[in-house]
Amino acid sequence: MIEYANSRIVAVIDEYVHNERNRAILKDRFVNGLTFEQIAEKHDISTRQAQNIVYRSQDVLFRHL
Repeated sequence: MIEYANSRIVAVIDEYVHNERNRAILKDRFVNGLTFEQIAEKHDISTRQAQNIVYRSQDVLFRHL
């Protein structure tokens, strides 16, 4: 598995994810290591919504890392 510096991950998220809430969710998942349940509680969304946001965005992010 390839590991990236948190600063690189944050830079890619900031550049390619335009929705502010989604940026925060992705940073919580990939930088802060929160679980989907923790993300859902923090952002007042369902666990499924948190999963969907991460899964829909990860292809774009990984393509640019």
